[in-house]
Amino acid sequence: MRAMTITPGQAGSATVDEVPEPPAADGSILVEGLLTGICGTDLEMVSGVFGSGRYGSERLVLGHESLGRVLEAPEGTGFAAGDLVAGVVRRPDPVPCPACARGEWDFCRNGRYTERGLKEMDGYGSERWRVDPYFAVPVPAELGELGVLVEPASILTKAWEQIDQVGARSWFAPQHVLVTGAGPIGLLAAVIARQRGYDVHVLDRVEDGPKPELVRALGGTYLTDLAQLDVVPDVVIEATGVGQLVYDCAALLPPAGVMCLAGIHPGPASVDVQLDALVRQLVVRNAALVGTVNAGKRHYVDAVDVLLAADRDWLCRLVTRTVPLSCWPDALQREPDDIKVVVDLRR
Repeated sequence: MRAMTITPGQAGSATVDEVPEPPAADGSILVEGLLTGICGTDLEMVSGVFGSGRYGSERLVLGHESLGRVLEAPEGTGFAAGDLVAGVVRRPDPVPCPACARGEWDFCRNGRYTERGLKEMDGYGSERWRVDPYFAVPVPAELGELGVLVEPASILTKAWEQIDQVGARSWFAPQHVLVTGAGPIGLLAAVIARQRGYDVHVLDRVEDGPKPELVRALGGTYLTDLAQLDVVPDVVIEATGVGQLVYDCAALLPPAGVMCLAGIHPGPASVDVQLDALVRQLVVRNAALVGTVNAGKRHYVDAVDVLLAADRDWLCRLVTRTVPLSCWPDALQREPDDIKVVVDLRR
């Protein structure tokens, strides 16, 4: 069968490969791959920055944002042929560490976790894949192919859970939210903020095209310069990883404000800042910065609810380009209006 593959650690190795059928060890549910999303992490994998393959194999099947249709499922799993399903990315370490033992594998303490399409496990970017029922997330039929957004949305449902938990240390009733970066992560963060009834401001350097339109369609305010922000943000969700912007936004936090870091800058960078001044401000205001990565199973379930509650036409506009598996490396070439690019595993 065909699959999206790379040689981990080797830049420029992205190709369409013939690979064996998925092994039974991957799970008892056999799935027809429908779509997989491309994100910044995939771009880093392809550039050779990180990633590790299955033991004994030189190639790694990519694809951690998944959507498939069940072909075979044993009785008692809760799944049947024809069901739509998304696969969880991370697996707990085999020890397990205290966090993994509680099902919080996204907080793994010893780094021995594995991840589909990223670390020591083949991903979902193939014509067929298998998954253990516990790591399979049902996607309602009414969501259809937009189910490919479940994994990226799970990153944000976790982020908002973290924000709520940090905010709960004191009285916390946020009104104004600033999101930096109008890529898929930033826009999905804004969707959840609007569903919660917050006043949302989204900052991105792009001045035209689909991004400003999508933010305004949500009822949010689109900014191209931080100086345009005319409110004090109770919550900041930072989805760019740009050091100077992180610093500038952290300095805006009010007393007990919370900033969630959800983005990583793809390249080497350094920024000279007066960190001692920022630390003083954060301390005297009881403000908090928290980082988040990956997601637990409950966050995937929450992501399905978020997507079901969102406007379907708006979500469709989020997926700006679909590339067939036969030429999937084309999805790695960024086009001016790209937001979410997906690969169609059936073509």
